[in-house]
Amino acid sequence: MINHIPESRIDKKAIKAWRFSALIFGLLWFAPAIAYISISIGINKFDFILSILSVIPSLVLYLFIGLLVPNLRWQRWRYEVNDEAIDLLRGFVFKKRTVVPINRVQHVDTNQGPIYRKYGLSSVKISTAATTHEIPALDDETATEVRNKISQLVRQVKEDV
Repeated sequence: MINHIPESRIDKKAIKAWRFSALIFGLLWFAPAIAYISISIGINKFDFILSILSVIPSLVLYLFIGLLVPNLRWQRWRYEVNDEAIDLLRGFVFKKRTVVPINRVQHVDTNQGPIYRKYGLSSVKISTAATTHEIPALDDETATEVRNKISQLVRQVKEDV
């Protein structure tokens, strides 16, 4: 089980949702820069040019995070739910693999914020005594199925004990 790569992927609409989220929240990076640029216009040309040049690295980072990272993130996210465990594999720079034994699961929830709702997505949160794990960006129907499957598997394990 641990040696093979989980086969299920999150919904491809995750790319659009993550991109939208990154681009909206990334605008907060530019609020101070825009304020400084508008103030420096009246001071002198050197300050204005310097302030414009200082924004360029932030703009490059903003575009990288907003346009490229969501696609890379989606490509690397995989999960699998079986009778024994929930297997999560993610990360594009550092790979992280988490295997949650079914008998450790305390409860499972589906969550949906405004951006996920816009794209018809939900996340599944799996809680253990130690922490909470998340399978993000599943279409609503799949999220419900995954939540119900995990819940059913947990009930079976608890009944067998």
